[in-house]
Amino acid sequence: MPPIFPGSTIGVLGSGQLGRMFALSARQMGYRVHTFSPDTDTPTGQIADVEVVASYDDLDAVRAFARGVQVVTFEFENVPAPTAQAAAEFAPVRPAGHVLHVTQQRLREKTFLTEGGFPVTPFRACRSLLDVEQAFAEMGAGVLKTASFGYDGKGQRKILTKHDVDTVTGPSPGIEYIYEQLVDFERELSVVAARGVDGQFASWGLIDNTHANHILDVSVWPASVSPKLERDAEDIARGILERLDVVGVLCVEFFLTRSGKLLVNELAPRPHNSGHLTIDASVTSQFEQQLRAVCGLPLGSTARLRPAAMVNLLGDVWEDARGSPDWAAALEHPDVKLHLYGKLAPRPGRKMGHLTALADTPAHAVDVAVLAREKLIRRKA
Repeated sequence: MPPIFPGSTIGVLGSGQLGRMFALSARQMGYRVHTFSPDTDTPTGQIADVEVVASYDDLDAVRAFARGVQVVTFEFENVPAPTAQAAAEFAPVRPAGHVLHVTQQRLREKTFLTEGGFPVTPFRACRSLLDVEQAFAEMGAGVLKTASFGYDGKGQRKILTKHDVDTVTGPSPGIEYIYEQLVDFERELSVVAARGVDGQFASWGLIDNTHANHILDVSVWPASVSPKLERDAEDIARGILERLDVVGVLCVEFFLTRSGKLLVNELAPRPHNSGHLTIDASVTSQFEQQLRAVCGLPLGSTARLRPAAMVNLLGDVWEDARGSPDWAAALEHPDVKLHLYGKLAPRPGRKMGHLTALADTPAHAVDVAVLAREKLIRRKA
């Protein structure tokens, strides 16, 4: 299939901040953007040429949407698989629906990784309380998760003792759960990578991530790891993208154990929160790369311009600032970049934007970014 050149229309299933940043890259390169989701006045819709508001289950609306674009991509993995299949009747969907099918359900994802020989945390499927009891007896402490539709720590519960097992209510009938052995990890890392229509592979290498309350808090690039560990992580990421036959961007989230072993935690078949710093710190951002990949264009350079750190801005910042954050104070440092997502109602835990800081070293970038976020909060008497 020939490349899809600027001037064409890209369809995006989903309408959150990832779609917004993708749409900004697409508009910059001369593409038109249509977005499809059940919501109105969305972060993506504010940038897109056309915002279609309909349920993902309205397959006739999905088909009509796909007729009006040259290629379809998605900005979050919980788009129903039948939605992707309906769109594929009229336009290529990249990554394809089978990638969604695998990655939007933890048991399918972990089974895929295990069968492919990729390193993962030991796990068991749980469909009853007896399954949970047996998993705890076999593996000890772990995390009980819903198999579907969990993110940012939602649908998860730590099981540390027999008392925790005894207080589990469920699993609910008809809902699958996964029990994953608790990992004594040293750090959380990620590799954001892309694969083109022709199999070309590109990666930004390892990014170091710190979470707070199960939500990504700080990302820093490059991660302070050995060259061998970075090569190993990129080799795993390349193998996953090839085995899944991904066309687009996919993030591999890793645990690094205290013994120095990499374990794949989760896959995200789209640009990732930890890769937002590539907008300012790389020759090609993860969003431009997604566009290049799904349009069949050559992938761009992932060369780093400067070390960088990103801090998330949650709705808590607005609450702590008792109103509008002090944007001027945060931007006093000339190497700090502000990205807001167009969400009008801040709520605790809601991702409203991020700050990226560039510096001469990763550690200095973290210091600058964290300080800039602290300056947003004006303590009022």
